[in-house]
Amino acid sequence: MPTSPSLLTGSDGKARCAWAGADVEYLRYHDEEWGTPLIGDRPVFEKISLEGFQAGLSWITILRRRPAFREAFANFDIETVAAFPEAKVEELMTNAAIIRHRGKITAVISNARTTLELGQSLSDLVWSFRPDPLPRRPTSLSEVPAITPESTALSVALRKRGFRFVGPTTMYALMQSAGLVDDHVEGCWRAA
Repeated sequence: MPTSPSLLTGSDGKARCAWAGADVEYLRYHDEEWGTPLIGDRPVFEKISLEGFQAGLSWITILRRRPAFREAFANFDIETVAAFPEAKVEELMTNAAIIRHRGKITAVISNARTTLELGQSLSDLVWSFRPDPLPRRPTSLSEVPAITPESTALSVALRKRGFRFVGPTTMYALMQSAGLVDDHVEGCWRAA
């Protein structure tokens, strides 16, 4: 398959969504994670947290720092993060291996506490906003939206419950990465 503005053919002969480029970590993320259904409170909490850190930055920056984020945030164990004291915030603000943004750090801790108070599974809550029926597969990257009615509704629902850094664009990125929607462009080898 030839290279196009929406697809790139890698050295392995596989056509991929062009956003994956040639970076090894991006290629692995595209091939193994992005668009794969993510189930469970811990992995969904981690993804929400990382998507929040990504706001205003490139996703590759977050991917490259993900091991450090996991170490800094106790592998995103919700109960452990919810129990972080204020001193932990100050410690994390000195950790150059992560994004040192006080608002984003405190949001992760606050979101962990909110998750414990939900009275329901965070994963189930997020997945209740999966579009039905699923939208058709995009034929080009230009057809991939930044927000949808469902991502806006998810954002509103999470904010109403007290979550932070969960805007509609961030929540659409979550929906894509966690497999609630499948935005692999037509012709991508991952397109089902």
